[in-house]
Amino acid sequence: MAREPESGTHYWPPGLEHGEHGELRIAGQPVHALAAQHGTPLYVYDAEDAGERIQALRSRLPHGVRLHYAVKANPHSQLLHRLAPWLDGMDVASAGELLRARQAGIAPGNISMAGPGKTDHDLQAAIHAGCVIGVESFGQLHRIADQAREHGHRAPVSIRINPDFRLKASGMHMGGGASPFGIDAEAVPEILEEARHLPVFVAGFQVYAGSQNLHADAIVEAQARSLALILELCPAGIIPEFVNLGGGFGIPYFPGDRPLEITPVTEGLERLQSQLQERWPETRLVLELGRYLVGESGVYITRVVDRKVSCGETFLVTDGGMHHHLAASGNLGQVVRRNYPVALATRLNNPETETVNIVGPLCTPLDRLAMRVRMPHAEPGDLIAIFQSGAYGLTASPAAFLDHPLPAEIVL
Repeated sequence: MAREPESGTHYWPPGLEHGEHGELRIAGQPVHALAAQHGTPLYVYDAEDAGERIQALRSRLPHGVRLHYAVKANPHSQLLHRLAPWLDGMDVASAGELLRARQAGIAPGNISMAGPGKTDHDLQAAIHAGCVIGVESFGQLHRIADQAREHGHRAPVSIRINPDFRLKASGMHMGGGASPFGIDAEAVPEILEEARHLPVFVAGFQVYAGSQNLHADAIVEAQARSLALILELCPAGIIPEFVNLGGGFGIPYFPGDRPLEITPVTEGLERLQSQLQERWPETRLVLELGRYLVGESGVYITRVVDRKVSCGETFLVTDGGMHHHLAASGNLGQVVRRNYPVALATRLNNPETETVNIVGPLCTPLDRLAMRVRMPHAEPGDLIAIFQSGAYGLTASPAAFLDHPLPAEIVL
């Protein structure tokens, strides 16, 4: 017997548009025309929508706070090129992402490289470019120093601190316990002393306590504790160029989610900016955001290829799935699987007459895009839209699994 549909109300992206017949439009273009031109499955990124989100946030940030984009959220080269004029910098996690940031026009001094497993190739690329390298271990510090000696100059580094607290209610913890990321807080004085004798200079500090958080009070508390920790651990004689408080700003995905209230966060940053300038008047405060800037500006479009009923449940089988969009399938960090916002893209106005399961073409029961959702009646050939798909989509998915074709990606 069919089970009850998922309860609650989906959060719909604010830019959702549809024409007179209820067809989804993305950046003003009808979805059927995009699918006809580029095929399905298809990722569509609305760069202007992301730009408006960036500018809206910047207008509310305290003067002097710098905004960086975490390239890992979505490294599409055309998207990076479009976003670059609205940003102060980018944060990368490999030599490949560094190249993308440079090709987008970001100056090396405004790029930082993170990651616990930087290879010699990554370090060489970062030092050659002149970007800031985040130090995540004592061994990594010495490898950076070795590469700097070969290049004959001192390398700019930032010390990533593994704090003794976590960002409460975050989707993924990035510190506050045993971690591959950063230097344990109690070891920071030792690594700073060691750095004094090496061909590096400490350009900044970073604390990244967690991600995907919709609770303003938790973010404000984590940012305040992060700055307090940095001020406590930094000895006299070191004046950092910047302090990176990470990100963690979330977006709504699931029934019951509500958008992050940004005013308490910006008010908290005003207070932190004042504290920072009392100690180091020239030091910049940096926010590093990814999902929050682009997540709501992407839509994944997939076509229904079959419709079947099994044991009383209806299945819509599509040409896209977890190999393209692992996060929507629930296999990228969800403890309890929940549905992304999903719609029948060509008939948004039609009544929701049935409960369906939307699954992909792969030979695994994990290939699920939406389970027990209410939708208008759909048949093979219809288009399904999965919203909130601008971050951690294709490049965070096992695209080679079962060797299906890659989806197209377009930037409008």
